[in-house]
Amino acid sequence: MTFLNDYFVLNLPGWRLFIIACFMVIGIKTIKFFVELCRVRRKFQRMQREGLPMPPHHPVFGHLKLIGEIVSRLPSDVHRHVLPHQIKLLYPSLGPLFYLDTWPFGGEILVAVGPDAAYQMTQAHPLPKFHAMREYLKPMTGGNDLVSMEGKEWRKWRTIFNPGFSASHLMTLVPDLMKDMSVFCEILRKAAVNSDIVIMDHLTTRLNLDIISRMALDTNLNSQLETNDFVSALLSQLDWLSFGHEVNPFQRYNPIRPIVNWWNGRRMVRYIWRELDMRLKRRNIINKGIQVTRSKSIIDLALDNYLATKHGDNTINAMDNAFRDIATSQLRVFIFAGHDATSSTMCYALHLLWTNPKTRQLLIAEHDTILGTDHKEAARKITEDPYILNRLPYTMAVTKETLRLYPSASTARSGESGYFMSGTDGLQYPTEGFMVWSNSHAIQRDPAYWPEPSEFLPERWLVEEGHRLYPKKGTFRPFEFGPRQCIGQELAMMEMKIFLILTAREFEIRSVYEEWDSLHPKAGPKTLEGDRAYQILSGAAHPSDGLPCRVKLVGN
Repeated sequence: MTFLNDYFVLNLPGWRLFIIACFMVIGIKTIKFFVELCRVRRKFQRMQREGLPMPPHHPVFGHLKLIGEIVSRLPSDVHRHVLPHQIKLLYPSLGPLFYLDTWPFGGEILVAVGPDAAYQMTQAHPLPKFHAMREYLKPMTGGNDLVSMEGKEWRKWRTIFNPGFSASHLMTLVPDLMKDMSVFCEILRKAAVNSDIVIMDHLTTRLNLDIISRMALDTNLNSQLETNDFVSALLSQLDWLSFGHEVNPFQRYNPIRPIVNWWNGRRMVRYIWRELDMRLKRRNIINKGIQVTRSKSIIDLALDNYLATKHGDNTINAMDNAFRDIATSQLRVFIFAGHDATSSTMCYALHLLWTNPKTRQLLIAEHDTILGTDHKEAARKITEDPYILNRLPYTMAVTKETLRLYPSASTARSGESGYFMSGTDGLQYPTEGFMVWSNSHAIQRDPAYWPEPSEFLPERWLVEEGHRLYPKKGTFRPFEFGPRQCIGQELAMMEMKIFLILTAREFEIRSVYEEWDSLHPKAGPKTLEGDRAYQILSGAAHPSDGLPCRVKLVGN
């Protein structure tokens, strides 16, 4: 009988064997899907019975039904990091830790929406980065970057790159930064003359690409004024990034994505390698005693540090392959992260100053006092004395309050076997198998920590401890805390100060969403809690529709 069965199968036409094989694969995957579905749903049902906090859990749909109901009331493109805050609004009894079951479109999540909970996972016991984040960033960075690294390798390369991001070193780069800011201001002047609607996020994105590439690589992309292949590749790659959680299977399993990712990655690597070779040639010329201006870029400092550690001196005849590969990934992540978050913060600062004119007047008053009443002299004064930026407390307060209301990202970590987080309720929260998500958006808008949490109040950063507005420790987390806090936060804050100084007094920049919506009508909700400039996912969190604006010269 076995012989007959084998003979029958082996003599089937090839196309029939293919169909049978396909059905077998589909059948096996379907069985595995439902087995995993049952495992996850039963796990959460058990946790719910044990009293671990979570919204009401459906035995079949998990929390997908709840999330679907919330999302249906929000703009379709809203950033998903707003969801924990929306859930807390619906279920205010939820504490600083709660679970979410979003399988199969997301995963099993432990959400941290309190400062102590966030402290546990990032400082007291720093958990490793969530694996999906590494996969998400790999097409952009190549994979050997500080965001993706762990353990000794991460510590080694963080140490090598730290000097380039120190506050003292960044001050030496201010004159170069002013060049790109001046180009941006000239673009705004032309926009004011033409009276056209400008998409501010597009302008600030290219401004920050020029700045971070100059800071990191000592190269002038000039993307504000002309097309650049590296910039085109990076922005294209940004559009194709995916966490693999899309509901639409054609988006989730798009066969074109790997091809586009490969091509864009190749273009970025080719550009960076060419620039690295130029750095090496300049270094060799300097070592021969020829007078050449020495670069102060982040990559040059990193190369100095690397050579001193590896060779004990500062000489090199050929680019070390290990350094080239790692440096390429680091530069890709620096340029990506360095432009993405700050460009968004610049947009939101302009939006908030337009909608809060009293704050803008106070900001202008500080600039007049410290820098003089002639705004045209500000750039020269900052270039001559960059440390004057440290004498602007209200400007810093405006920046911090912008970051509080509109943080560009959160951090996601991987839970570990045997590691439990402690809740204020006395419960122990298992982390194994969960994505542990410190959600800065929810923490920074929680009325338990922030009086008048939805109001733009820079004054809360200037009051003394004991005042009702004084920020509670650990509740301001736009750059996160702990050993893996953002390496570029000093650069971001410095950029924001200069940006506000050069724009607040010369330009009146107003967001024009009503006009934009009349020209580009679309169905569905258009605001989040009344905010038309809600955040969308585009790498980091950016303003919806790119913040359409009109620009006017002050006094005209």
